[in-house]
Formats: sequence, structure tokens, C-alpha cells
Amino acid sequence: MPELKINGELRRLDIEPEMPLLWVLRDELGLTGTKFGCGVASCGACTVEIDGAATRSCVMPVGALEGKSIRTIEAGGDPLVQRLQAAWIKLQVPQCGYCQSGMIMAAASLLRQTPRPSDSEIDASVSNICRCGTYQRIRAAIHEAAAQGASA
Repeated sequence: MPELKINGELRRLDIEPEMPLLWVLRDELGLTGTKFGCGVASCGACTVEIDGAATRSCVMPVGALEGKSIRTIEAGGDPLVQRLQAAWIKLQVPQCGYCQSGMIMAAASLLRQTPRPSDSEIDASVSNICRCGTYQRIRAAIHEAAAQGASA
């Protein structure tokens, strides 16, 4: 029975340790902000933070996560995620919006490690797929959130 720390709360779950984190979040806990995209860690729709690092949850077995801190888009009170969400809205990043929770979590992880990233650092770290192709606005929103953090 894995015990997981998700969004600051310890959860003891009666699940198989091989179960991917994505399905625990969505099906067992009802945290549906993390999306299923490809199932092979290619698209990034399922991105969450594990100990601050952007991680594709669709291939991450929960048995490997005991003692680690898991943060999803539903984690409340994170000023960095709130800045990113505000920048996303201000710059009208989403079109369909499906990839956005994973994109924001990848951007948050990047900004925690690199508070003022260059375009090339953004492109290398936020490798999520946006089928609507709003990559220029995504990059601009990450810069906007970074600038807001510098002034905060």
C-alpha cells in the first residue's frame, strides 16, 4: 500500500505499485487537471512536479514515489503557478487548453530551477506538445511570469 504525498497531503492508497501515477491522480483521487495525452511520456499533457522536477506521470509507477513530494496543477496557494496562470490568461496562450496544465507544471519546474530562463532554456525544458501551436505565446508567458517573480 503506497503512501504518497500529493499536493502537501499524505495519501495511503490500496493500489498496485506498478500503477502509473497519472491513473492514481485521475481515477483514484479525482484530480483530473493532469491530462492523458499519449501514454508514452512524449506529449507532456500528464506533467506534474515530483520533488520540484517536471515528470511525465503516465509512465511513472507509484511504487517509485514513496517519500517524494508530488505537486499537480490542483495544488493551491503556489505563487509561481498563480503567476504562470495569470500570464497565460494575459497573453491568451490557450486555444483548446488541453495541454495547458502539463505545460504550466513544466514551466513552474523550469522557473524554480532557472528564475530568468532564456528562450533556448525554455525550449529545452518545456518540451510539451501543444497541438494548437501556441509556442510563441507560451514562451512569452513564461518570460512574463519570470519578470513578475523578479519584481515580487
